[in-house]
Amino acid sequence: MSKSLLLTALLALAAPALAADYVQAPGSTLAFAGKYQGEVFTGAFPGFVARLHFDPQQLGDARLDVDIPLATATTSNDSYQSELRGSGFFDATKFPRARFEASKFRALGNNRYAADGTLSLHGISKPVTLTFDWTAGAQPVLTGRASVSRLAFGVGGGQWADTKLIPDAIAVSTKVKWRPAK
Repeated sequence: MSKSLLLTALLALAAPALAADYVQAPGSTLAFAGKYQGEVFTGAFPGFVARLHFDPQQLGDARLDVDIPLATATTSNDSYQSELRGSGFFDATKFPRARFEASKFRALGNNRYAADGTLSLHGISKPVTLTFDWTAGAQPVLTGRASVSRLAFGVGGGQWADTKLIPDAIAVSTKVKWRPAK
């Protein structure tokens, strides 16, 4: 092997791995769950779009951006769905989008991570942490969960502020399948 070829190979091995850029692939989900008068309800945001810059070895460079069009909120109950999109909750006409942006990532061990970010919802921005499992591969998968205080964002105020009707904490879960960004 020539010296220049050997030097090139050694430099390639010594170069830091670059974080990969990913876009959301089909089959990804963003869901939420809560209770109304003691009964569990679930819903989803089928129109969400996520982008990720991530390398588990370089968490300082990691970034996650999730855009959520609130008018796409769906539930299994039609009356919940129209109320959820309306002025009593998301007010999707006045506040058409929510956004989660994370730029601080922490390793939790065993391919688990935390993404500390900011959720902007209903005209209010607050810190939220998404904890997630990372399954590496040609098409990696991020499986995450967070808890969001709906009242901290002014969602479900007024007559809906009573936490005996609807608890304040709403569980959010996601399973994002990724493909390399072009």
